[in-house]
Amino acid sequence: MSAPPVTVLQASPEEAAAIRAAVRGATDRVLAGPAHVDGLLALLSDPRVSDPIYDLPRPFTRESIAAWVQESRAAHDRGERLLSVTLDEAGEVAGYSQISVWPDRSSAEIAGAARADRQNAGRGRGGVSNAAAFMFETLGVRLIGLTAALDNVRSIAAIDGAGFVRMGERETVRPDGTVRRSLYWELTREAWRARREG
Repeated sequence: MSAPPVTVLQASPEEAAAIRAAVRGATDRVLAGPAHVDGLLALLSDPRVSDPIYDLPRPFTRESIAAWVQESRAAHDRGERLLSVTLDEAGEVAGYSQISVWPDRSSAEIAGAARADRQNAGRGRGGVSNAAAFMFETLGVRLIGLTAALDNVRSIAAIDGAGFVRMGERETVRPDGTVRRSLYWELTREAWRARREG
């Protein structure tokens, strides 16, 4: 399961309600639905895609992916998650993104991956930067926390390059209860804006 940032912010009821509404109202992405279950299963069954990601519904079966998609839709309706897919030219699932949101803490986390044939294309840093812009500007959160496996060189470089601040390590718990040691970063909206303006 996704874990909120280590730093705890308190959102007013009005701020939390606005974040929930923004999550529910996001229309610029393809939300994962029943039609994408088989494509997500194929994507995540490739260990080059899924191994570095801690919060996926292991083991990967059609049932576990369908339940994840259904639960993500319910969380979306509560204003707490955006599980979206990227489709290739043939309409096949070529990647996914999951933004987990804690409206009462004005905080979010993102995880995601691209199909193996789309990796190492130099899009990592830009993807992390674009995701941060979306979470700060569109969703309205004030803090983003990110994790990456200790050996996930591509994600580490992308997160560092996007201006996130390393905060040490943390233990992340997979849905099956196993624990993974991860590098951990945070970025505040104020620091992100200062970096953009600088």
